[in-house]
Amino acid sequence: MSTKTLVAAHGELGHGHDHHESHSVFGFWLYLMTDCFLFASLFVTFAVLGHQFAGGPTAKDLFDIPGVALETALLLLSSITYGFAMIGAYQRKSGTVLKWLAVTFLLGAGFLVLEMQEFAHLIHEGAGPQRSAFFSAFFTLVGTHGLHVTIGLIWMAVLMVQVIKKPNLTQREITRLTCLSLFWHFLDIVWICVFSFVYLASVI
Repeated sequence: MSTKTLVAAHGELGHGHDHHESHSVFGFWLYLMTDCFLFASLFVTFAVLGHQFAGGPTAKDLFDIPGVALETALLLLSSITYGFAMIGAYQRKSGTVLKWLAVTFLLGAGFLVLEMQEFAHLIHEGAGPQRSAFFSAFFTLVGTHGLHVTIGLIWMAVLMVQVIKKPNLTQREITRLTCLSLFWHFLDIVWICVFSFVYLASVI
């Protein structure tokens, strides 16, 4: 086989690989669209049930806005640190990627700890999901977001292990990091909506 033929074959393989990676990112965008519909339906449900307290405590009585603001700050900061991880990925610096992924993981874990403490406080005050339609909708919406964050953290931990095993980042690893980046930033956008529509609007 001639050298020209080998080069051409290599180019076709590389093109096919890039084509596969672009399909992976496009497929993940489609998944995010389905998640948009999921959260949109939960927001609509909350809007319908947002004033059904069944004579029990209201959001003004129990919501700790400064605490939720701290949760928000942690999650938004985690998006910035993940951005630094992606810069390191594009520069093929696995050490930088691992460092910023670790920081992002800690910030995300901190967000979850504060959220679980909030849930525990509400349940202790007799405002669990069974107390009223409002709190059922609240726990479902916020809990679903928290579940997504948990999945994101597990995914992040898996990617960190993969980067440790394969420090020479290939396009495949970068594509995986990119998909998680889209997912993580999407969760930030959803949380901003939760903070504004669920927490702030409920106490005004």
